[in-house]
Formats: sequence, C-alpha cells, structure tokens
Amino acid sequence: MGSFLDKVILDNSIRSYLIVAGSLLLIFLFKRLLSRYVAGVLFAIVGRVVRGVDRTSFIKLVVSPLEVFLLVLLSLIVFNKLTFPQNLNVDIYKFNVREFVDAISIIVLIIVFIWLLLRIMDFIAMILHHRADQTADAADNQLIVFFKDFFKVVLVIFGILLILKFAFHYNISNLLTGLSIATAAIALATRESLENLIASFIIFFDRPFTMGDQVKVHDITGTVERIGLRSTRIRTDQKTYVSVPNKQMVDSILDNLSLRTQRRAFVQLKLHADTPHDAVNQFVLRVKNYLTQRKDKVENFNVFLSDIQENAFVIHVEFFAAPIPIADFNELRQQVNLMLINLMGEINIRLATKEDGKQVV
Repeated sequence: MGSFLDKVILDNSIRSYLIVAGSLLLIFLFKRLLSRYVAGVLFAIVGRVVRGVDRTSFIKLVVSPLEVFLLVLLSLIVFNKLTFPQNLNVDIYKFNVREFVDAISIIVLIIVFIWLLLRIMDFIAMILHHRADQTADAADNQLIVFFKDFFKVVLVIFGILLILKFAFHYNISNLLTGLSIATAAIALATRESLENLIASFIIFFDRPFTMGDQVKVHDITGTVERIGLRSTRIRTDQKTYVSVPNKQMVDSILDNLSLRTQRRAFVQLKLHADTPHDAVNQFVLRVKNYLTQRKDKVENFNVFLSDIQENAFVIHVEFFAAPIPIADFNELRQQVNLMLINLMGEINIRLATKEDGKQVV
C-alpha cells in the first residue's frame, strides 16, 4: 500500500494528490460554515467602529464574496503543495505555463478580494443611509451616494495596480512616474469628464439643489433622483429619465422650483368695450371678495383694471398660493376660472373677441 501511495505521477506522489483532494473536499464542504464564521469576526470589528449594525444584512452582503475568496485562497494554498509537472511547463511566447497559471490565480484572487471590499463598502453606505434618513437634510444622502461611487472607483484602480504588481510583476513606481508625465495629455483628452467631476463637487458643497428637488434647467423640468460623478439624473414631468452633465447643471441658469415660497396664477380678461363702468367695478369687487374668502388656499392676490384698449377693458387677476402639490394647485386654478366664467354670466359681461379670450399663465 505504501509503495502505491509513493508512486509518482507527473512529478507528484499519489499520496500528495490524495492529500490535496481531501483538503479541497473539506474546503468545499465547510466553506459556507467557515465564511460565516469569518463574516461574524468581521461583523464584530465593524460593530465596534459603527454602532447600530444589522448582523443579518451584513452577513447577507458579505458571505457570498467572502465564501468565494476563502475558497480561492485556500485552494491556491493547497495546490501550492504540489510540484508543477515539468512536462506540462512549456513555453508560450515569453512565458511558460507555470507563470501563466500563477498569474491567472493571482488575478482571480485579487478580483474576488476587491469584490469583498466593495460589498463591505456597500454595507457601510447602507448604514450611513439609514442614519441620514433620520435627519431632515437630504444632502446627507446624496453625499453618501457620491462618496460611495468615488471610493468604489478608487478600489477598482487599486485592484488594477495590485494585478499589475503581483500578477505581471510590473514596477508600479515607474508606472506612477509615467502617469505623472502623461497626466497633462490625459487631462486634455478627458477635459469634459474632469469638468463634470469638478462640477459634481461644486454641487455637493454649494448645494444649489439636492436629491428630491424639482428643478428646471434648459427646457427640462423634473425631480432630481440621483447625483453622480458625471451627470445628474432627472425624472421629468413626462416620466422620462434624463441625464444632464454636471457641468451644465452648474454653468446653466437653474431654477430650483422646490425652494419657491409660493405658486403664482395669472388670468388676463379682455372685457368688451361696451361693458358699463358699474359692471366692470362690480366684477372687480366680486372677484376680490371671492379670493378673500379663499384664504385657506390663496395667500395674497391682485385684481384691478390694468389697461384700457380700443375695444377692450383689460382686467388683471393674479393670486399666489402656498407651495402646495401641483395637482392641488391646478384644482384651485380651475375653481377660480370657473368662478370667473359664472360671474361674467351673472353680470352679463362678454369678452372683447373670441381671439382675445381668456389667457391663463
């Protein structure tokens, strides 16, 4: 039996193959248990730094990448106990098969490790989101989203540098030196992207708007749903999803409709020139009286004879309401317009011409 186990196949004994196979089987059987244990240890570490951590959410986010990471790491350690067969170690271009396999293994390990770090970052961001939801300032949420995306980009770049260093044995210091020389050329080639990135910082710190605000920029009106590193996403009134570069959000004239203190409605009526003086005066007084009675919705108003034209008396009706929802405001405008129609019928007032009918702004 001992001679059988000592038999060498492809530069390794059968005993070595059995030990490796048994180790891999144990790793595969206990990878879930081991990953949950390590996740519990990480949870204890994170819990000391950040209070109010949900264990179930943490394990749910971390256990999958952690399981793959431990499986890859322990498998590489076990396979390292075997001697790579010289018969299979042929040259491929400038590398041999052993170097190629080692490079692939390191790349896979680094990718899974970065995946694990990204999941931990998602969990930290989730905790910060939960805390930010308890405050009245919506800017806290958008800062979390911004810096989460920013640090994810940093982690990915860090992973690429690790792959260049350990998988391809590239001298990173020389790379960084070369990048410093090429920075000017890259900046010129990606000027627009850099401008949008800088504009995103201006948005976050100057806060002309935050997520959830209703804004109008250029011909686009809608609600800000996300502020990213490159663009701001707006859900328009037509329920379309528009991405506006951050540079345009900063450089253009932007109207933050959510910050208005009142909603304005304007009606201009051109009464026929044959309308008697008393009827015009009565009409103005009754409109004022109606708007006075609507103090529950109308905060202030202006009603007066604004102009006398060749064939018409121009009545200016303007009122302001609190920044109520647009549906409620449209209902209020409709009620006022219907009142004006009924009042003109009661006093027997007609408009100057069909073309110069009632205009609502």
